[in-house]
Amino acid sequence: MTAIYQFGRFELRTATRQLLANHELTPLGARAFDVLLALIERRDRLVPKNELLDLVWPGLVVEENNLQVQISALRKVLGQDAIATIPGHGYRFTAALAGGGTGASPMSSPGNDLPREVPPVKPLPPPIDQDAPSIAVLPFVNMSDDQANEYFADGIAEELLNVLSKIRGLRVASHTSAFSFKGSKVDIATVAQKLNVSTILEGSVRKAGKRVRITVQLVQVATESHLWSETYDRELEDIFAVQDDIAQSVVSELRSALLGEKGDSSAGAAVTAEVQAAAKGRAANAEAYRLCLQGRFLVARRTREDTAKGAEYLRRATELDPDYALAWAELAYAQGVEAFTGWIERAEGFSRVREAAERALALEPDLAEGHMALANVRMHHDWDWRGAEASSRRALELAPGNAEVVLATAWTVGGLGHLQESIALCRRAIALDPLNALGHRYLGYFSLYAGLLEQAEAALNEALEINPLGAFTRSHLGESYLIQGRLAEALATFEKEPHEGYRLLGRSVANHALGREEISATALDQLSELPVNAFLIAQGNAYRGNVDLAFRWLERAHAQRNAVLCHVKLEPLLHSLHGDSRWTVFLKKMGLTD
Repeated sequence: MTAIYQFGRFELRTATRQLLANHELTPLGARAFDVLLALIERRDRLVPKNELLDLVWPGLVVEENNLQVQISALRKVLGQDAIATIPGHGYRFTAALAGGGTGASPMSSPGNDLPREVPPVKPLPPPIDQDAPSIAVLPFVNMSDDQANEYFADGIAEELLNVLSKIRGLRVASHTSAFSFKGSKVDIATVAQKLNVSTILEGSVRKAGKRVRITVQLVQVATESHLWSETYDRELEDIFAVQDDIAQSVVSELRSALLGEKGDSSAGAAVTAEVQAAAKGRAANAEAYRLCLQGRFLVARRTREDTAKGAEYLRRATELDPDYALAWAELAYAQGVEAFTGWIERAEGFSRVREAAERALALEPDLAEGHMALANVRMHHDWDWRGAEASSRRALELAPGNAEVVLATAWTVGGLGHLQESIALCRRAIALDPLNALGHRYLGYFSLYAGLLEQAEAALNEALEINPLGAFTRSHLGESYLIQGRLAEALATFEKEPHEGYRLLGRSVANHALGREEISATALDQLSELPVNAFLIAQGNAYRGNVDLAFRWLERAHAQRNAVLCHVKLEPLLHSLHGDSRWTVFLKKMGLTD
């Protein structure tokens, strides 16, 4: 098929063998054109040097420096970042194609119509305005006599944070970063500097029986002055009115103090409407609300026992208030954690996730959390790629200031091959949530897949600075070292990986690369005794050249509906399988051949 590939200001026309920049013809040698076309056509993977030499100089014996000359010429025209070098291995085209990121199909000629199977990529949300009013909501201090009420104090602050993050034109530091200061004695100025915000909302909560006392104050950091403060002494049933009043007061004061807006009645009415829209999906029943806060608090601990307890609290919340859309979305999230980790049977678990997510959206169609939960089950169990992308993009459209939504969308679109878009979303999430290791880990992960190894290494090391004990980060970092041929560093890094399956995989592949076959085989045998890690076992066998075994384990992972298979096309350790006819058959079974 004749094709036109568009990326940035460039357009490559295969029919006429022309490269245009800003619609003007750009001189390009025949060999350079062939190299560029070969890289673009294989943009979903690294292209080894020998393969490029065979494609561009078929039947000829040429020196490798001839290829390097053509790559250098292309970079002078396209820019240094358009083609990534994978030291010791080959090259990868990394510029984003119009209509589908790095994994899109070409634009067909004539008409430049995308193939029907590839949905057009929507533009990213507008860049974060660093001059917009900004705020961090710190965890509220639990002043209750019963320390078990800590969940309630945390929950009140988190609810306010979530509402404020949905207000357009307001930049809100996300939960993970803001709550990282819980219990610390760090001064307000330092907190604001680390979170890059100009104001801080802090408070305390005292709960006794059915009464609650909430004290809050909004501090402008630069002047160390209180923009607003209030104390609420109410019945628990009035908690929703209290939260609305706090959110409305915060928004009004920020716009007045930082933007100079007048606080007249029309402005007040507009703020009230914005807060009500942002608070969609919440409870009508105070006890259901309390149960939801307690459930969310437990699920955030991410242990098997606490997640199960948290899910039970959330179920009770939905029983008390069946119209509580946010509780249904939180229940979907909790059950998604259980299913993804294998703490409950996957098929049954994801079935529950879908049921809860669809219930949330039936009650509140514009609930970002509901769309995010539905994207989870579509991506990790249904393998409904178009559906997962649509749900993720809808969540992002509804809550572009919510770092969790931004990061979840980065995961989805990255898995579908839109690597440049995914990387941009990771950077956006980091701007909103700078102290969350997950954002830095995702940035490293997708940079690794895009062949941007220096960027991957920097991001993964930043993730380790924030959370040295986090699972998977060292595995990705070790893989980056492995690709670069830094084998001793790769092995040392893999050995520190907390997740047993990934640690054994790393030990096997690094020792194989070092020529220590006995150690490598032993590690892979140990990994094979953990069949829940079928996808990792497939990777280990593929890297060691056990192609038949690799495909058997891929089939086993498929039968398990292994959640991480969603990224199978991107995994560098599987590159040895790409030339096998069974690879295309497997991708077709996964629905990933488009």
